[in-house]
Amino acid sequence: MLRMEIALFAVMAFVAYIYFSAEKKYTQLHSTFSVLLVVTLIHLAFDGITVYTVNHLDTVPRLINDICHRLFIGTMIFIFFLFYQYIAILVEEETGKPRKLVKTAAIYLIIAELGDIFLPIHYAVTPAGNYSDGIHVIFCYISVAFYFLLGTGLLVANWKSIEKKKKTAIVIASLVELTVTTLQGINHTWLISGMGITLITLAFYLILENPDILRAELTEQKMSMLYLKSQVNPHFLYNTLDSIRIQAQLDGDKKVADLLMKLVEFFRHSVKVNRPMVSLDDETELLDAYMELMCYRYPELDYKCDIDPDLGEVQVPNFILQPIVENSLLHGLKNKGYRGEVAVSAHKTADGKLELCVRDTGSGFAEGKRAQINEMLANYAKQTPKLTGNSIGILNVQKRIKLLCGREFGLRYSENEDGGVTAHILLPLEEAEE
Repeated sequence: MLRMEIALFAVMAFVAYIYFSAEKKYTQLHSTFSVLLVVTLIHLAFDGITVYTVNHLDTVPRLINDICHRLFIGTMIFIFFLFYQYIAILVEEETGKPRKLVKTAAIYLIIAELGDIFLPIHYAVTPAGNYSDGIHVIFCYISVAFYFLLGTGLLVANWKSIEKKKKTAIVIASLVELTVTTLQGINHTWLISGMGITLITLAFYLILENPDILRAELTEQKMSMLYLKSQVNPHFLYNTLDSIRIQAQLDGDKKVADLLMKLVEFFRHSVKVNRPMVSLDDETELLDAYMELMCYRYPELDYKCDIDPDLGEVQVPNFILQPIVENSLLHGLKNKGYRGEVAVSAHKTADGKLELCVRDTGSGFAEGKRAQINEMLANYAKQTPKLTGNSIGILNVQKRIKLLCGREFGLRYSENEDGGVTAHILLPLEEAEE
């Protein structure tokens, strides 16, 4: 039996090494899984120790046996608390609903850990092997069942809103734990709880947290970004060049050179494909070049950019503002003959994040359209990849923000009281490392 515990520890140590050595953004979900991996390794270590001590009651002092056993049970309860936390965060990100029963889960964790410390431990000695039984073990089973039921309840209550892959991971983990706990309850001497915890951790890792899968998704989105950049809206390119041609025919003055320079500048900024993150200054320089061309083409179009200089070095995903602004022009101001204003601003939120706002004075959303777009953005992971259509730009922006910055960040739209719409982009407030 001890060999199995050693093997399980080796497997999880290897998984932890791969996970912690991979490059990734530590979102709340990833941070929770990171803690889970560390606690699982500690638990498996004490699992192996207690397998030995419980079967050597005649040689291992009772105090040492009890301490090791309480650490083994205490870490087990904490692991199932973390599993519930992981599921709760995942459901919150999928549905947008705030987490429930957070305090209840935390309070019960305190009660459970106190029970582990103070409840008496009894050891059953049998010819097939020794094991602990009595009120201490019963309390452990109750604690596991408590968090199991909380997680299952969350899954059932939000079944339709959760992505299939994520539902699969939770269901597999739940079935594995139910099976292992049942077998452990029937055959007390098997001591296979460590196997169950290892298997459900692996289920979460392989399906949800595998760095290779996350990198593959990021690569897919980068390819979508490259495609989007290669398009750069053919209508915009053609019409701008045509405007320059007409201007050249009329008077060939310095404006032509200036416009050509802006066009070159725009493309120079837009081809930084090897940098997924750029400074906010770089991103606004690209947007300024684009909007100078558009304002020349449409003289009654006004553009304002209000960015705090202190935020200039904050890192943002590359090429996210131009698609949003272009969307404002094509779907808001076009219907008003490109008469109106587009204003871009950036500010630090009360909770220490960066919010970029793109506000236009266009025609606004048709009835029900804002809810439809926000629904599409909220369920970005379920959207079928597209290479054409009006929503490719904003959907591409949303997917890259989620992958590069974390699932709690992203894009949403609101309607202005005085007309037009505002796009809100929430990002982490991080500056480039020196």
